[in-house]
Amino acid sequence: MMPALTIARYTLLEALRNRLLWLVLVMAAAAVAVSGFLNELALTESRQLQAALLGAVLRLAAVFLISTFVVTSMAREASDKGLELLLALPLSRAVYLFGKLAGFGALAALPALLFGALGLFFAPPAQAALWAFSLLCECWIVAAFSVLCMLTLSQVLPALAAALSFYLLARVIATLQLLGHGASAAHSSGQQALSTGIDGLALLLPHLDQFTRSDWLVYHNGSGADLAAIAAQTAIYVALLAAAALFDLHRKNI
Repeated sequence: MMPALTIARYTLLEALRNRLLWLVLVMAAAAVAVSGFLNELALTESRQLQAALLGAVLRLAAVFLISTFVVTSMAREASDKGLELLLALPLSRAVYLFGKLAGFGALAALPALLFGALGLFFAPPAQAALWAFSLLCECWIVAAFSVLCMLTLSQVLPALAAALSFYLLARVIATLQLLGHGASAAHSSGQQALSTGIDGLALLLPHLDQFTRSDWLVYHNGSGADLAAIAAQTAIYVALLAAAALFDLHRKNI
């Protein structure tokens, strides 16, 4: 347990030394400035529009920062032979992987807490806390998938592209299902096959459209059922992605 915590600690220290916290603060300030500017342009429901835009921008910023840091950090460690050095010690690959995941998970708490605090300007504390917890879970899933991509692809650009594509697809898969079912009801068997394929893909992906919803900040309609569904999805997908990453790490000849 202690070696995993040590790896997690140094992973978090690496992020802080790379000024990631400052970048999170800059992102938050930029999002507030942009949403404030658009608030001035809106003719009606300006506060609701500002809350929705701020929530969307902060969510994208957090996911982009976490996935980029995970991929570049692991790439730097591989190029510096840090992974080979760690695995040369009496240290199992599972301990190394869980330490890295714990470090990245702790890092994800930084934007989740800061951006969640900004949500207090638009929503009650319970709704802002739900939004922040959901953002944290979303970042955990993306971080775990980014680790898997980096272990599998071993290159920064393909791994980052795969991680962001996974996130985008998981966000829009419910919309694709609706479009597919609407098209299959009016067209040929080919459209029905496409709809079936989309449904199968939806079974494999987390439904991130249910995470970190802006309407929680606008209409304050989040509930305990949303919290339970998010926690369950996060536990399942982080466990599956960690198992896949561990399998891939064991396959590597290091």
